Formats: sequence, C-alpha cells, structure tokens
Amino acid sequence: MAAQPSIVVHVLPPSHPCATVEAALKLKGLEYERVELPLGRSSEEMERIYGEGKRTVPGVLVDGEPVHGSTAILERLEQLVAEPPLFPGGLDTAVAAAARWGDEELQDLGRRLPWGALHFRPESMGTFAGPGAVALDPAGTDFAMKFIHGTWKYHGITAQRLAADLADLPAKLDRIDAFVAEGILGGEQPNAADLQIGATLSVLLTVGDLRPLIEGRPAEQVARRFFDDRPGLVPAGAFPAGWIATSA
Repeated sequence: MAAQPSIVVHVLPPSHPCATVEAALKLKGLEYERVELPLGRSSEEMERIYGEGKRTVPGVLVDGEPVHGSTAILERLEQLVAEPPLFPGGLDTAVAAAARWGDEELQDLGRRLPWGALHFRPESMGTFAGPGAVALDPAGTDFAMKFIHGTWKYHGITAQRLAADLADLPAKLDRIDAFVAEGILGGEQPNAADLQIGATLSVLLTVGDLRPLIEGRPAEQVARRFFDDRPGLVPAGAFPAGWIATSA
C-alpha cells in the first residue's frame, strides 16, 4: 500500500465548505494537518499559498500541490482514495452535478443569510464560538456590529439581496428534497453531494427564521445526519417578517 501523501488543510472555523472538506477527509480515513487562519486576515494568506484570485477557504496542499475550493478538493480526494466513494458508480454523474449545484447555487446562502440575520441580532454572534457559548455582552456587541458590517461589504450583502435570497430559498429546498427522492442524497453511504449540500443546510439551521422552512422535510435530515454539531443560533425574528416565506 502506498504511503499517504502529506495533507495540509487551510480553514476558517465557521466555514461550511471547510466542514465539507474535513468530513470528506475523515470519511476517506486520511490524516491531515489542520491550519486555522485568522478571521479578517485570511484572504491575503490564501492568495499567497494558492495563487492570485484564490482568496477564500478551503484550500488543501497535497504533498505541496495546491488544490483550492471544495469541489476541486473533493475530486482530488477521490483520486487519492477510491473507497468509500464520494462519487459512487451508477450515480457518479448525478452526484457530481448535485454537488456542483450545492457549491455554485446554494453555498453562498450559507454566508449571506446568517451574516444577514446577525446584522439585526449582533449579540448572537457570540453563540457561534462553540458549544456552550452565549450571546455577547454590550462591549462584545459593539465589536460584532463593526465586524458584521465588514462581512456585508465583503460578501456583497444588501437588504434587497437578502430579500431575494429568502424568496428563492423554498424552491432550493424543494430541489434538495427532490435529490433525496431520486436517491442522489440521503443514501446509506454519504457522497460528495451529501457533504456539499448538508454543510450549507447546517449553517442555515442556525438562523431561527429559517428553521420552520427546513425542519420536518428531507433536507433537514441531510444536514443533521452529517453536520449536527454546528454551534450558533440567531433567534427567530431577526429578519423583517415580510421577508420570510410563510411555508416551503
């Protein structure tokens, strides 16, 4: 058996694509070094390591070879270790397409909607620090307000964009439920699409306003099966009531 390559993973703790990659590494039984980058200063370091324009996490070095972005990393891990498969035979094309949809169409909602909700409830940022963490005190809330303002600018968040995201979410949840019905998600063995989509759903479940749209449907099980330990909660009522769909 060939020796395992050296694997270094660059992450930000809150990042759901990073959670996707770490879940895949564990599924494959691969040992790796985890390097946490500092919030607010990660972009420059990622670009230095992975190349011009590659400023977001996650990134993986495989024997020094840079692989950037969750989709490319999952594909590279499949090349390294065939079993258990992330793209199982017979479903490989459908799983790859669903995983790419999760990356390109769904993943950004896991950034915009939680940060958008935190704008209205900045003290809740403290609950994302880990198990048992609580809401911030007034001084911490002052810091959070400044930090959240920066994330809105970085991610291009506006109130109009949030309202559009919220309006589009039910259709995206319907599509995820359809993936489950088709056997693309939610099988006995997790695949690349489960990990890509489930990680984003786990972040959306930290927003109290979104829980009624997700809970009780197949999409919820995709999130909770593989990513049920994510901390954080923005209480319901953060978003203006008129922005939230009454049902999925």
